[in-house]
Amino acid sequence: MSLRALSPPAIRPPFARYSHGIVVPAGHRLVFTSGQLGIAGDETVPADSEAQSDLCFANIAAILAEDRMTLADIVRLNAYVTAREHMQGYMRSRDRQFPGTPPSSTLMIVSGFSRPEFLVEIEAVAAAPDPS
Repeated sequence: MSLRALSPPAIRPPFARYSHGIVVPAGHRLVFTSGQLGIAGDETVPADSEAQSDLCFANIAAILAEDRMTLADIVRLNAYVTAREHMQGYMRSRDRQFPGTPPSSTLMIVSGFSRPEFLVEIEAVAAAPDPS
C-alpha cells in the first residue's frame, strides 16, 4: 500500500519523523494491535529503550503477519515511554522501521507499566487492501 500523508501547511510541521495524518483508502481491512512490550519469547527484557522498542516492533510484525501484513502497512502508532530519556531510543528504533512515509504517531510519557523493567510500550493500527 502506498501511504498518503496529510500535512496541512496551516499547521506546524511534525516535531519528529512522523505524519500528521494518513489516508486509508476505501476497500482496506484494518488490524489493531494491543500494546506490545519489549520482552522476548524467552522472557528476557533488554535494559535500554531502543532494544525494547526493537522487540516491540518485532512483536507487532509477527501479529501483522498473521493477517498477511507487514510494518509497511502501519498507518498509526501510539507509543509510551516511562521517562524523557527513553524517547530518543524509541525514536531511533521507530525511524529504522519506516524508511518510507512514516505513520501518524503519538508518543506519551507515562509513570510505568506492569513490571518496572519495561520502559516502552507500542501499539499500532495497520491497513491493507481487502483481498476479496
